[in-house]
Amino acid sequence: MPEAPPVTIALTPLMSMAIDVRRTHERCTKRTGGYGAHMPGPLEGFTVVEACQMVAGPWAATLCADLGADVVKVEQPKGGDRMRLLGHRIGNIGALWANVNRGKRSVVFDLQQPEGLALLGELVTRADVFIQNFRPGVAERLGIDEPALRALNPALVYVSVSGFGDTGPYIDQKSYDYVVQALSGMVALQAQPGGEPALIRNIVVDKVTAMAAVQSMLAALLVRERTGKGQHIRLSMIDMAVSFLWPDGMMQHTFLGDDGRVTPGLHMADNYLVRRTADSYITLIATSNSQFPGLCAALGRPEWLTDPRFLTLADREANAAALSALMTDEIARRPGRELVDVLHAHDVPCALVTPIDQVHLDPQVVHNGTLVEHERPWVGTVREPVPPVHFSLTPSALGRHAPKLDEHTDEVLRELGHDDESIADLRARGVVGQRR
Repeated sequence: MPEAPPVTIALTPLMSMAIDVRRTHERCTKRTGGYGAHMPGPLEGFTVVEACQMVAGPWAATLCADLGADVVKVEQPKGGDRMRLLGHRIGNIGALWANVNRGKRSVVFDLQQPEGLALLGELVTRADVFIQNFRPGVAERLGIDEPALRALNPALVYVSVSGFGDTGPYIDQKSYDYVVQALSGMVALQAQPGGEPALIRNIVVDKVTAMAAVQSMLAALLVRERTGKGQHIRLSMIDMAVSFLWPDGMMQHTFLGDDGRVTPGLHMADNYLVRRTADSYITLIATSNSQFPGLCAALGRPEWLTDPRFLTLADREANAAALSALMTDEIARRPGRELVDVLHAHDVPCALVTPIDQVHLDPQVVHNGTLVEHERPWVGTVREPVPPVHFSLTPSALGRHAPKLDEHTDEVLRELGHDDESIADLRARGVVGQRR
């Protein structure tokens, strides 16, 4: 959303209503129409207001929707979230955008107009959580920073997602997943021995940041249930990337003592290899004392068990390159499915590399019901994952479709107490609704 000069949100009569910290079931969202119009789950009855673009903030809100929350996405009048048209799409709905924004309602408020800000304020007074991912300083200039919204709703959980944090040498730079991957060490770690650094070909930093945002938000809601107090949550993509990478990725940079007590060892990543079979690709690691005999038996190389280079785990680590070369040569001579079957028969963990267009056919994925194929408005048949966490008491389910821009503005305004005449006037004056 574009930046704007400071604007103070006026407290309207609608916004001065009492804020019930423990939202009752009766105040649950009045969602109507469409697939998954009512979505049960542990967050049913909670409302999340999202003012975000791109991936990290929006997907955090979608994860809340998967858990049953009513998520209202506030978008800008000219085009909305700019991710809408990125990549593979039908009309003006992109597949990536739809995956990241399912389960929400879309409203369009012009936050550069005082009345648009006041409408956002009305939403916030009824909300449990507000999520924003503006660059540092923009929320303050818009008048929707944490102190401003806290004045309207003291119990609000306010979540700020950023690329680099609120201060520091990078805050004026744009942050994207690939930028943070490069800075965090992830790209360097992807280099094979002697090879070049490589990006993880997935927006992993955005998504792990989204997951952490939801984890933190749920903890803050629990604190609020105990104390009645909301709080401000701040998290940055670079902090999340380094934290996520650290346990295994930085294992050789954790113990800093130079007193000789550290015994060097292989990096976990050194064993993360994909090997070519006669007709496919396979991944396996079997160097432990319990698995190495099975590997030797499966590959028909019992002499490896008595080879002085490979007698113990320490020996195999010291001679990892030689063992890896032998394994690669042996594996390359065998058909992949035959190899997997014999390795499994000897209890060696392994898997063939599944092509992207065949993941939905994997027997375990099918058995688990990980993916569903169903009809969605405007785009027809889609394939998408169901919420992956299963609750025994409060089961979650896929909710409504990813919304069209401005699809629910009138609906939400009616819930806030505005009549049709008032809504028409707001649209006529450009306070709400999309503009070409």
